[in-house]
Amino acid sequence: MELLEAGVIRSPRGADFDQRCLRIHERLSEAIATHKPTFMAVESPFVEKNAATALKLGQIRGGILLTGALHGLPVGDYNPMQVKKAVSGYGWAVKEQVGKMVMMLLNLKEPLPVDAADAAAVAIGHLLATRRT
Repeated sequence: MELLEAGVIRSPRGADFDQRCLRIHERLSEAIATHKPTFMAVESPFVEKNAATALKLGQIRGGILLTGALHGLPVGDYNPMQVKKAVSGYGWAVKEQVGKMVMMLLNLKEPLPVDAADAAAVAIGHLLATRRT
């Protein structure tokens, strides 16, 4: 496995929600155009206690899934326990353990930002789940 790019898409403070969604779509589309992946993997969110936050997260997730579909990418969808188990062997692993395993599996010299490490773990989990032996 090789990590080609990792990062976190951030929006300017105070940006309207629709503009945040658009920025995510544009940046994700740029990464897809640059790297030409053959699949997309996403992590199902934990159930959010705050209804407004859960609704926004669902809307963002829908935009991400739509971006993948517009580029013809099949999507693997995994819950957090599946990702943690695939990467660390333990479904209740803490973020630090997952981050260290991502570093080891990808032979990285420096740790990734937490959100980028989580995304890399989802991709690794998808690769392991769909690997043909």
